[in-house]
Amino acid sequence: MATILITNALTINEGTAIHQDLRIRDGRIDAIGGDLSGRGADRVVDAGGRVLLPGMIDDQVHFREPGLTHKGDIGSESRAAVAGGITTYMEMPNTAPATTTIDRLEEKHRIAGQTSYANYSFYLGGANDNIEIIKQLDPKQACGVKVFMGASTGNMLVDDPVALEQIFTHSPTIVATHCEDSPTIDENTGRFQAIHGEDIPIALHPAIRSEAACYQSTALAVELAGRCNTRLHVLHLSTARELGLLSSLPLEKKRITAEVCVHHLFFSGTDYRDKGNLIKCNPAIKTEEDRRQLLAALEKGTIDVVGTDHAPHTLAEKQQPYLKAPSGLPLVQHALVSLLEHVHTGALTLEQVAEKTAHSPAKLFDVRERGYLREGYWADLVLVDLEHPTVVDDQPVHYRCGWTPFAGHTFRSSVAATFVSGHLAYHDGRIDPDPAGQRLEFDR
Repeated sequence: MATILITNALTINEGTAIHQDLRIRDGRIDAIGGDLSGRGADRVVDAGGRVLLPGMIDDQVHFREPGLTHKGDIGSESRAAVAGGITTYMEMPNTAPATTTIDRLEEKHRIAGQTSYANYSFYLGGANDNIEIIKQLDPKQACGVKVFMGASTGNMLVDDPVALEQIFTHSPTIVATHCEDSPTIDENTGRFQAIHGEDIPIALHPAIRSEAACYQSTALAVELAGRCNTRLHVLHLSTARELGLLSSLPLEKKRITAEVCVHHLFFSGTDYRDKGNLIKCNPAIKTEEDRRQLLAALEKGTIDVVGTDHAPHTLAEKQQPYLKAPSGLPLVQHALVSLLEHVHTGALTLEQVAEKTAHSPAKLFDVRERGYLREGYWADLVLVDLEHPTVVDDQPVHYRCGWTPFAGHTFRSSVAATFVSGHLAYHDGRIDPDPAGQRLEFDR
């Protein structure tokens, strides 16, 4: 592999911001220092004072392969990810067929080994009837075990209390949960159908996928984890109320951690008026107060990780009436620049962005030699320009679905370059045609 020298960068790493150079050799960070220009390189990238961060590790995406590839696949969605500064992703099991066996898990890894532009790992899906398979899982074979504790997409709802307790007790690795209470959602849906028939307004989505539905399910997950001594990771928090179930201790001292997604930090309930089904997702985007409290909890340490829950659907599917329109947003291409908006407003620092998008997910999932700017680590890097805006409508949309919920928006920052395992995967608006993603290794 080529030796690449990045000069004149403001490096953000482990709570520090330092102007220095960084050299990549054989895919890894070979040296970091004040002036490395005299040591030779095959290629020089002048950062020009722009910000160099460890690449974003997205702990929750849906890339739709196998079985749903009219919406996207591992190749198409990972291309969009590197264009957005995401160097690593962890993909969900609700494909067709669902990833509930070891053979299906390994088939996904095989596909990604040929087509993925970013580094990758996959969750094994929990089900009511696959506890013996979960017990057999090598903890180094998957990023985690995903449990849908509320109906979402597909048929992976785990609603048998005995099966839930068995998974929480016997999973050999982290259990990541989607927490919404299905009976509450069904009751809310029926109540609004009695009023509106089949023409329920999209603005009622957060009343259907309600705060109570989220809180009840998250409380159950936390109670189960405490009783079963489970390493639990609660995905996509959407309400302020759920924060009371969590701790603000340092990550190293937690057995229960949590994630928030970029869209729950960016949009609020008032946006349904203009965006409609384009921001319909599960759990629902809720109130402005919820959004503010989630952002504050991220800064405080109650929330440990920022992810995307990238979940593309075709525009035709989204244009159906509320009850038929699927939930999920395509997000990876603009996730990082949307998060950097909170740096511009002063709600977050660059150091906190690096912590929540790279350091913490690497630590939480025991990812080997990634997530930091450290000599000897893999060179997963993103160079961002805080002064050059991203006009979303002026950019090509790299998702197969061809649309973005951020249409019409201008972000104040942009992604200038993305390095995946030392490979310059994205630079100045161009995605390199050669996929260079690697399978994640775990120190477990």
